[in-house]
Amino acid sequence: MKKTTSPYITVKRSGIHRKGVFAKKDIPEDTRVIEYVGEKVTHTEADRRTGSHIYAFILNKRYCIDGNVAYNTARNINHSCDPNCEVDIIRGHIWIIAIKDIKKGEELSYNYNFEFDEDYKDHPCKCGSKRCIGYILDEDDWPKLKKAKKKTTK
Repeated sequence: MKKTTSPYITVKRSGIHRKGVFAKKDIPEDTRVIEYVGEKVTHTEADRRTGSHIYAFILNKRYCIDGNVAYNTARNINHSCDPNCEVDIIRGHIWIIAIKDIKKGEELSYNYNFEFDEDYKDHPCKCGSKRCIGYILDEDDWPKLKKAKKKTTK
């Protein structure tokens, strides 16, 4: 299968995590930058393949998109606690959409929104933003992390 492309982006070395996706030109807010693609699999199959859904995006109650395929350029977009993109499912397609204006040369990022569970320490965040919470977590779960940190420091 052919690699997914977008006129807005290029993949290159990232300071966050190996590779990253960068703006090739200015990207206006609300732009659909690139589709996250891969194999459509059941949740059970995604768990079997990855154990933790690292590249699997929940499409609906029954299916995920396993994005761990070479042709999925969007899999190189890194997590950030202060992202400039978000993910939106539009008519069965997973799109990476700019949530603010992105300047040429900026790295694209979104919050991976991992759930807070006993494995959260397995996913440290290296985004480097001023808002960085230290782990790749859904922002709604940040209070749970702060509470857990307080318990361990007592």
